[in-house]
Amino acid sequence: MALETNVFEPGTRIRVTQQTPLRDRTWTETVEGVVVRCRQATTGSWFAHAQDDKLWLDRLELQRDDGELVVLNLDQFSVIEPV
Repeated sequence: MALETNVFEPGTRIRVTQQTPLRDRTWTETVEGVVVRCRQATTGSWFAHAQDDKLWLDRLELQRDDGELVVLNLDQFSVIEPV
């Protein structure tokens, strides 16, 4: 996923749909809001054996209409569309 595109610019209103495949179904969740920040951030990784035991994740921070801040970890199942 390319983090450089203008859809991730702070102030841009977007809709993010994420899917989590389960054994017998797919769990789908959609969040809509304004981009606050998009970045790559480290997380502890006891299973990935990455450099310095850290795993880099693409993180997108949104502010919903009610003021709630949402932090999403983006993956290959994330669909992002400008609203």
